[in-house]
This record gives sequence, structure tokens and C-alpha cells, in this order.
Amino acid sequence: MIIVGILLGIVGLGFLCWLLFTLAVYALPFFAAVSTGMFVHDSGTGPIGAIAAGGLAGILTLVAGQLIFASARSPLIRLGVALLFAAPAGFAGYHATHGITALAMPSGIWQQIFESIGSIVVGATAWARMAMLSPDPPVRGVAGRPARRQVRGRGPTRAPGAHLLSDGGKDRVLPGVRP
Repeated sequence: MIIVGILLGIVGLGFLCWLLFTLAVYALPFFAAVSTGMFVHDSGTGPIGAIAAGGLAGILTLVAGQLIFASARSPLIRLGVALLFAAPAGFAGYHATHGITALAMPSGIWQQIFESIGSIVVGATAWARMAMLSPDPPVRGVAGRPARRQVRGRGPTRAPGAHLLSDGGKDRVLPGVRP
């Protein structure tokens, strides 16, 4: 029976770690939702209005962050938005790791080391999840010619109406020219 308890404890810890990494990117919208809900509740609105306002603030924060990150071409803007989402996730990762290490380790130094590692890993995970929203960079052609894209397992693809012509051993794409 003790072995079953230990195995279930490991499974539960693994589930909580998976949940932490999955929900890490939502730390900033959750913070915005809770802060707005508390402010609205303290201003005299009832609990239903506070929950509605908090939920709306969280959803708007998440959607606005994803739209700005996905549509911005400037690396500095994308860096700023990614940091806004990764910093609270790293903070949450620090405290989640602290909860685990406080139960398992008596040494304060080792607790701090593992908490810092947990913070960095969770923040990097949130950063990577935000980066998955980025669109592919635009493919540009040379001097008005259509761009050639590599397709997995095949050679370059051609733009509609363009044909490959042999040019002294070099293939090039010429729009609208038929062989």
C-alpha cells in the first residue's frame, strides 16, 4: 500500500508540473483578472460583477498580448511583450518550486538554487509558448522576381504563372515566360 501511495504521489507531482508549464503563459492575464476583480469588488460592486470584470480583463490582456506579439515586426516590441508574459510566469515558477523544495530539502541554499532554476525554466517555457505565436518571416524575391521557397522533400516551388528556364546551368524563375 505504501508503494501505491508513493507512485500516486509521483503521478500527482508530475501532473502539477505539467499543469504549471501549460498554464505558465497565462500568469499575466490571471494577475490582471485577479487585480481587476479585487479592485471592482472593493469599489462596491458585488461578487458577480467582480468576477465578470476580472474575467473580461484577463481575456482582454491575453488577446491583446497575443495580437501585439504576433503582428509586431520590431524585435524590441516582441521582446517587451514576451518579457511581460514571461516575468510573471517565472515568478509563479519560483514560488511553485519553493513549495516543493520546502517540503523536500532542509538546506536553505539548495532551496534557493532549485527555486531559481525552476523560475528560469518556467519563464523560458512561457517565452517559448509566446514565440510559437510568431508568424513566418516574409519571403522576398530578388529584383521583382517571385521568391523561391523550399518545400520539405522537394525542390523550390514556383509562383503561379512562372516557369523554370535553364540559364547556363543555373535555374531561375521568370514570371509569365513560357518555354
